[in-house]
Amino acid sequence: MGSATRIDGKKVAASVIEAVKAATSALEDEAGVRTGLAVVIVGDDPASHTYVGAKGRLAKECGFNSTQHTLPEETTQGDLASLVASLNADPAVHGILVQLPLPKHLDAEPIIQSIKPEKDVDGLHVVNAGKLATGDLATGLISCTPAGAMRLVRSIHGEDLTGLAAVVIGRSNLFGKPMGQLLLHANATVTIAHSRTKDLADVCRHTDILVAAVGRAEMVKADWVKPGATVIDVGINRIDALEGGEGRSRLVGDVAYDEVSEVAGAITPVPGGVGPMTIAMLMANTVIAAYRASGREPPRF
Repeated sequence: MGSATRIDGKKVAASVIEAVKAATSALEDEAGVRTGLAVVIVGDDPASHTYVGAKGRLAKECGFNSTQHTLPEETTQGDLASLVASLNADPAVHGILVQLPLPKHLDAEPIIQSIKPEKDVDGLHVVNAGKLATGDLATGLISCTPAGAMRLVRSIHGEDLTGLAAVVIGRSNLFGKPMGQLLLHANATVTIAHSRTKDLADVCRHTDILVAAVGRAEMVKADWVKPGATVIDVGINRIDALEGGEGRSRLVGDVAYDEVSEVAGAITPVPGGVGPMTIAMLMANTVIAAYRASGREPPRF
């Protein structure tokens, strides 16, 4: 293994969760408000049920009133919209999470946009995206994966990234764009690169902070990375693990970890890097939403 600092997402996520627990308890003690999270899942996709189960368990551990609404595969668009409307109207629910992907006959976008922005703990509503784009980090809710990745960047570089260059590979609305905006807000000089970027490896070679979110297994190689750079790997890809025998697989990121860790100054592993941060920031967003709903200044995580 190389000399790079291994950024332990599990450890940072655990510290966020401890802060969430303390904030949840304080809100209940001081204002009599119990943080409420409603999770909606449609159909029986096994991976989605695994994710929802993990979110529900962690929410309860944080002291939330966590409710799960499990709808059958054949649920109509209208029925799902009605459930979201009822959760929007319920003052005991501070955060609403609709687990994606939805079954193919349902249109996710109007459902996501129908969630009240102040209850949109996934940070996907256009109002929350717009607040982030205009630099309003004080009143919106930030999409969980970029918020988590940014927390890992800050664990290495602190709050102010003045003088540092950052490259985000990937321009999705879910991650690439909000990640670029968070880095920009922290005073980094930001390039958003993507599949049409000319000589991508050379663009990456000159950056201090490299964030990879393209969904291509081990695409970023050691010769793409500036010596000493911080590398945040957002990719989760399953590849064949021939060393484990026929039919076995393993998870890898978008970065060739073993070789890049010889060059980088700090790097996130996959698994155990950005992944645990996503669910931790979901919990943080929920308690922030509860504080705001009760007219109180929320803590920073």
